[in-house]
Amino acid sequence: WPFRVDGRRRRMQRPGGWLHRSVLPLFEERTPFLSVLVAVTMAEKTDQKRLCMILNVLALTAVVAVLSAHGVQAVALAAMSPRTSSQAWAVYRGENKGREEATQEQKFVEQPDSSKLSVLQPVTCDILPDRRFDCAPEKPISQEECQARDCCYVPVSYLDSAIGTPWCFFPLSYPSYKMKNLTAMETGYTAQLTRDTPTFFPDEIMNLQLDVMFETEGRLHFTLKDPANKRFEVPLETPQISLRASSTLYSVQFSASPFGLVVVRKSSGRVLLNTTVAPLFYADQFLQISTSLPSAYISGLGEHLTSLILNVNWTKVTLWNRDMSPVPSANLYGSHPFYLVLEEGGLAHGVFLLNSNAMDVVLQPSPALTWRTTGGILDFYIFLGPDPKSVVRQYMDVIGYPFMPPYWALGYHLCRWGYISTAMTKEVVKNMTAAQFPLDVQWNDLDYTDARRDFTFDKDRFRDMPDMVRDFHRDGRRYVMIVDPAISSSCPSGSYKPYDEGLKQGIFILNATGQPLLGKVWPGPTAFPDFTNPQAQQWWHDMVKDFHDQVPFDGMWIDMNEPSNFVEGSLDGCPNNKLENPPYVPDVLGRSLKTHTICASSKQYLSSHYNLHNLYGLTEAIASHNALVRVREKRPFVISRSTFASHGRYAGHWTGDIASTWEHLYYTIPAVLLFNLYGVPLVGADICGFAGDTSEELCVRWTQLGAFYPFMRNHNDHGRRPQEPYAFSQEAQKAMRKALLLRYSLLPYLYTLFHKAHSAGDTVGRPLYLEFPEDPNTWDIDRQLMWGAALLITPVLEAGKTEVSGYFPLGTWYNLMTGFPIHSKGQWILLPAPLDTINVHIRAGYILPLQEPALTTTESRKKGMTLVVAL
Repeated sequence: WPFRVDGRRRRMQRPGGWLHRSVLPLFEERTPFLSVLVAVTMAEKTDQKRLCMILNVLALTAVVAVLSAHGVQAVALAAMSPRTSSQAWAVYRGENKGREEATQEQKFVEQPDSSKLSVLQPVTCDILPDRRFDCAPEKPISQEECQARDCCYVPVSYLDSAIGTPWCFFPLSYPSYKMKNLTAMETGYTAQLTRDTPTFFPDEIMNLQLDVMFETEGRLHFTLKDPANKRFEVPLETPQISLRASSTLYSVQFSASPFGLVVVRKSSGRVLLNTTVAPLFYADQFLQISTSLPSAYISGLGEHLTSLILNVNWTKVTLWNRDMSPVPSANLYGSHPFYLVLEEGGLAHGVFLLNSNAMDVVLQPSPALTWRTTGGILDFYIFLGPDPKSVVRQYMDVIGYPFMPPYWALGYHLCRWGYISTAMTKEVVKNMTAAQFPLDVQWNDLDYTDARRDFTFDKDRFRDMPDMVRDFHRDGRRYVMIVDPAISSSCPSGSYKPYDEGLKQGIFILNATGQPLLGKVWPGPTAFPDFTNPQAQQWWHDMVKDFHDQVPFDGMWIDMNEPSNFVEGSLDGCPNNKLENPPYVPDVLGRSLKTHTICASSKQYLSSHYNLHNLYGLTEAIASHNALVRVREKRPFVISRSTFASHGRYAGHWTGDIASTWEHLYYTIPAVLLFNLYGVPLVGADICGFAGDTSEELCVRWTQLGAFYPFMRNHNDHGRRPQEPYAFSQEAQKAMRKALLLRYSLLPYLYTLFHKAHSAGDTVGRPLYLEFPEDPNTWDIDRQLMWGAALLITPVLEAGKTEVSGYFPLGTWYNLMTGFPIHSKGQWILLPAPLDTINVHIRAGYILPLQEPALTTTESRKKGMTLVVAL
């Protein structure tokens, strides 16, 4: 029987067996005639078994002959049943003895002479639109320009063109690197790659070194570097090994010409990574590598305003940290080049590219993914899980486990831009207490500063700021204020210590002439500390200590640290060079790397800002974390807007200047879930929204959801409607108070979740698929969230609703407030949700520690505790 395509499951079927979907692209693109060649199966009758085995091997040989032209023999073999596969290996190796070393860990694939396969070669441009890889990534080009690149030019429909399907794309025969001298090492393998002909990008690096490290059972690491010249590498401390893992969940196969790497999950034979699908590019400022994906269910690649599962329909994801109010498709405050893919059977894998340069990641429907970065090296980690929770833990093994926040940091925080004096700030705290709302941490925005300069306070409106903070401490509360990285440069010499000392110690980022680069932020002309300079770390500590000696604050809110700049590049502009005008500019807002930030060519201690831009917020978070530890001698509290991989080791994150809309209320759930996957569990959004006026109903529903953000803060813009809980009607206040007291009751459980994250790499806020990966219904749920494994939260996210539909995975769930059970077979259930209610359910088989709530954690921790046991 000929193979047939089952579109729902995306796999090739035949009676008695099937080829997995990961092999399907090879058949659909390159071998459409194989259904004629491969038309046999194992017969059930005993007297036919030997004949059918011979036919299977003959068919397999035809498959391998064609697939080997693309360097993937082992993929075809892995597609057979285990028994047939082992028998076929014996036959195949007997016929090819000495040609291929077939081991469980690696297979070096030698290309046959292409002339021998000319009869079987398909037309190289006959590629389905969904499986095309763009040959004009840097700009639109004409048919003549496309064909001058030796690429295919085939127009598509208007609708396909509108969503990004390329007209100009690589043919199957497009030249790439060739691999030679594959050599075993104690940690894995090394090889050399060479390119015979340059591509259309300048400064091509024609010789590369490949290193493949079998680091742990579930973690594979490979790098592609220039062996002749040292290139920038992200200075992230990662695990080092001296010996390869003794057993692994993966096997690795190599294609020699064109070069490619194929990573296969041993247990299922599923191809997780296949870089043979498109040519490798490695120029000085353009590095590109593509892979097929085994599933379209992919999460990650932050930070963006997005759903939990990314759209693979020609979606371009840009990573270049930017001060930008969240809107769809825009590059935002942080960069996390990590993704997690869900696979059939509850399995999952993850991929992390350790690269901090500006980049695009292109997702396409086949499904496939293309990384395009503008510098550095290709430094990949592959995480085999095998389940989603294990993938996240393996990722954190590389980037570091989250820091452990102080208990008070999990209470309720209150802020707004517009508390213009200590009198107003204290009045807010007084009103919260009078209305019986819990409040642990009071904040101030820039209002407290003298002329918006760091490490100052207004001696008129905030003249009693030190006393105010001490009063908060006396009442069991804490205080946090904003600190921006940009340092005012316009004060008379000797009048502003942060700038004077920074200039003296040489800790500022420099322009092309070697002088401090000056931009413009809130205080006017400003210089930018270079936190990669060890001296800047000490300088920052000294400034923090000096201010703490005056105002005994408890934590730091570091903002504007992408870094943000109100002019393009600098007050003096930027030079015209290849760092400012690279041959490939990712799809950043403004179409320029200097838009709303500093010059890419500016000089830092470790490298150019071109390489370090996405690390700026991380390096400031490290400096702030370390300074607070030394100054306060307690666990630190830092909340940052800009982030990069490993940020959670040092600080938390809030999701920036979101709008007071129902749409943005929804988007905060996937944001919280994704940052937990990135290893940043202390994350939350501005409750009731920051930009624009909230409504009473929206603020109630947001407070209910916000009670289940790991980090809970109400914050809004100046000049907008007040949104402190006491500013609304008595009915709204009652609903908000109920939500806040529920959170405070659950703080012992929340604190335990943070300890597990800190000590074992767990998540706190959790997508349902982390707990129920074998249930595909959970994979794209992002209007609900879990706290750990025990609590399921189902908020109302639409106006005027008093009911909400929630998905309950298989099992028994109890309403936390009423005890009412739900015995679910894995189904959607309509729940009552009046204005004063958020639905929270506890999962059978778990025990929750609860504590009587109070108006501060200082008081609640003295109260009695209760255990809730869900049988």
